Amino acid sequence: MIETIILAVVQGIAEFLPISSSGHLVILGALMNQITGTLPSESPTLEIILHTGTLGSILVVFWRRILDLLSSDRRVIPLLIVGTLPAAVIGLTIKAQFAWILKNPLLAGAMLIVTGCMLILLGKLSQRDKEYRNLSLLGAFLVGCFQAFAILPGISRSGSTILGGRLMGLKTDDAVTFSFLLAIPAIGGATLLAIKDVVEQIQLGQPLDEGPLELVAGALVSFLVGIVALKWLIGWSRQEKLHWFAAWCIPAGLLVIALCFAGWFEPNRTESPVLSGTASALDRP
Repeated sequence: MIETIILAVVQGIAEFLPISSSGHLVILGALMNQITGTLPSESPTLEIILHTGTLGSILVVFWRRILDLLSSDRRVIPLLIVGTLPAAVIGLTIKAQFAWILKNPLLAGAMLIVTGCMLILLGKLSQRDKEYRNLSLLGAFLVGCFQAFAILPGISRSGSTILGGRLMGLKTDDAVTFSFLLAIPAIGGATLLAIKDVVEQIQLGQPLDEGPLELVAGALVSFLVGIVALKWLIGWSRQEKLHWFAAWCIPAGLLVIALCFAGWFEPNRTESPVLSGTASALDRP
């Protein structure tokens, strides 16, 4: 239960704030290994639950925009489809062929520094005036490429896609909105992949790792923490303060790299915790 709640809190915070949930979960797994001597178990069931919780956070915060998509603003739907393609293709390819790189704390530390540099660049961009509804298909695809880059642990999905949107000329609010509308198919796709793993586990007659109480607690905690973190991010973005998170990402990345080279944990053998995961198979948010 304690491990589940810790992972749910980390997922809820880092899924939305531009600090990379995947990177923090990989590093958290390495730290737990050092402290307890055992690796946190990778549970597809818990992965589904935590992703469902954070997906619920997006649906609650952006429900008006989502209703617009289904009624009067359907032009955005093709943009979201095109924007999802790069992450889907690259995410599935890496998960199938190079899954080991997604569990490496040394890589996560290095990519946290890259995320910090992207946030600094974001802070230097002048305000733009384009609305996300007016993005071209090419613009949506390029923002999707920024999301695909976030398959790497330590690269923030929210930070990279907001930067991508701003570089495509979107004003800050619209870049944030498009980023999290784009997260719906990304996190949803990752959840479907995790459901597939659970079905295979059940078909093999293997018991699930968590009980109902742990699963409910994980979903509720990630959902509630996710709402707070998402609203916090929206507020900070409107104040043009997202680059402040570089002050966390860069020192944290340097510390992780130093610990790796000091032999505090072994980067090539340490596995990630529950969420190998847009952190996710599609969001490495």
